[in-house]
Amino acid sequence: MKKVRHVLIFLAFALLTTAPLFAQEAAPAEGAAPVAEETGVGFKQIVLEGGMVNTLIWGLIFLSSFAMIWFLVDGVMQTKRDKILPAHVVDGVRTSLDEGDLDGAIATCEQNPGPLSTILMAGFDNIEEGYEVVQESVGAATDLESEKLFQQINYLNLCGQIAPMLGLLGTVTGMVSAFAGLASASGAAKAAMLAQSISIALWTTVSGLLIAVPALLGYALCKNLATRLLLESQATVLDLIKILRSAAVEEEYEEEEE
Repeated sequence: MKKVRHVLIFLAFALLTTAPLFAQEAAPAEGAAPVAEETGVGFKQIVLEGGMVNTLIWGLIFLSSFAMIWFLVDGVMQTKRDKILPAHVVDGVRTSLDEGDLDGAIATCEQNPGPLSTILMAGFDNIEEGYEVVQESVGAATDLESEKLFQQINYLNLCGQIAPMLGLLGTVTGMVSAFAGLASASGAAKAAMLAQSISIALWTTVSGLLIAVPALLGYALCKNLATRLLLESQATVLDLIKILRSAAVEEEYEEEEE
């Protein structure tokens, strides 16, 4: 089911990105002036007839759009609450610690690998060193999990920066070709050729921005959500560790009374 959803999202974005280009190839309505058909710019002309460099740039733009969709879907899946802070792990560990069963809490973490379980295990491994050491180890484990998660999310930021640069590169090369082609035209045809060439060149910038905007927006949202959930995980782990700390204090108090 997840694969189907990913494919549907990918196809929807690909259609959104390329729809303006294909729209240029649509057949003219009945009664339309013949001039509109002659001056129309189609997808083939925009992508394939601008030279090898232009086609290569378009290939990179399409590749960046596919990569953006992939990393966006992956970022959304990785920053889900059930992925970072699963409720069943918190409940299972809390129940085990309330019963004084540290081994049971460790077993719950081992059976449910993830960021929360990793942070919990860092605290359990240093439980005998004191609460301050536990806090430091939990903080270090949280930072490590943040780096792992942000490495994947940062690819969205990379797509958001590369796509408009590719679009600008395509526009610049298109403008160079447009002005170079003016030497072979004269009179009114020169102005028409220049306008059409510039129109074709600007499509790369449009496509680059269509990729960059959702990529940067998705990057910001995923990063903020991941940061909030990881901080909440750290607070949850420290709250769970307090149960062991309270139990240790009670045992020391009972030993002193005896």
